[in-house]
Amino acid sequence: MGGGYLTEPAVFLVQVLFGLYATLVVLRFLLQLTRADFYNPVSQFIVKATRPVLNPLRRVIPGVSGMDIASLVLAWLIITLEQLAVLGIAGTGFQPAAAALLAIPGLISLIINIFLFAILIQVIVSWINPGSDNPVMGLIRSLTEPLLAPVRRRLPDMGGLDLSPMVVMICLVVLEMLLVPPIKDAIAQLI
Repeated sequence: MGGGYLTEPAVFLVQVLFGLYATLVVLRFLLQLTRADFYNPVSQFIVKATRPVLNPLRRVIPGVSGMDIASLVLAWLIITLEQLAVLGIAGTGFQPAAAALLAIPGLISLIINIFLFAILIQVIVSWINPGSDNPVMGLIRSLTEPLLAPVRRRLPDMGGLDLSPMVVMICLVVLEMLLVPPIKDAIAQLI
């Protein structure tokens, strides 16, 4: 790895800044996909934060079957720019093709991790403050319920204990393990 003393802090800052915005864009896609409350204050923040960049892209990239494809493309572009910056900081040179390819498993991981953290937050809040109702928890429930409800229906009654979050989280981690490393390996062979 090239660089010097400032390489790691610079990479960290790039990953945080680009990662936060990519997360907002993916959240916008997922919340729209799960039909979360658009008027929720958190939803409004996400919409306002992503609108300036996303709206021009929507004019070029149409939605498909109710899915906001422009949001996914924007998230992929942001992660591509992040990868490009990280590769540049690391001293490997300007490699746009490598950055674009590496952004694919990055986007998959981001989507899976959003669901993992949303479920984890929901579980922790249910232990600490059961029945709490605030804008953030409303969105988290909207986001996670499409994954949790089918599993919850299929699990046997455990005396009031809901094991669906644990089952879904295990499935998500296994899915990430099955998808991301093979894609990264295939990309490594191409580069």
